[in-house]
Amino acid sequence: MAPLGPRDTSEGRHESPEERADRRWNELLQEVRVIQTGVQILFAFLLTVVFTPRFATLPSTDKTIYVVTVLLGAATTGALIGTVTFHRLVAGHRLKPETVLWASRLALLGIVLLLATVASALLLILRIALHSSAVPWVVAGLVAWFMVCWFALPAWVLHRYSSRE
Repeated sequence: MAPLGPRDTSEGRHESPEERADRRWNELLQEVRVIQTGVQILFAFLLTVVFTPRFATLPSTDKTIYVVTVLLGAATTGALIGTVTFHRLVAGHRLKPETVLWASRLALLGIVLLLATVASALLLILRIALHSSAVPWVVAGLVAWFMVCWFALPAWVLHRYSSRE
């Protein structure tokens, strides 16, 4: 088993820039497929809420949170689908490395927007379910947890195990 610590920079893939771009594109596409399924389910659920009888009885604050949540869900969907449309529109123009870079940025934006969408949806649902002043604290705790899992842990691993040159 290899020791944990900085990786030896002499090891690694032996691939051309085009092969690297192709590999990174395929990895990105798989990541977007995974996250897009969850986003589609969440967004579909959000779109149906307004048509329930209970929606009319919600206070204006909860309706505002709902509208913000739907808009965030739409923005999330746009960013994640944008990764694929970006590729489709520039494919064949010998811009694969640039496509991967910009599509990756769109995907990361989609993840940040997903965090905001989930936080907003949790706020709305827990406000209605619990009627408690603790709800914002619970949501803040969950957002912190997501940030640790989605951003802090990968950043720590990158810092901890990246080669130092």
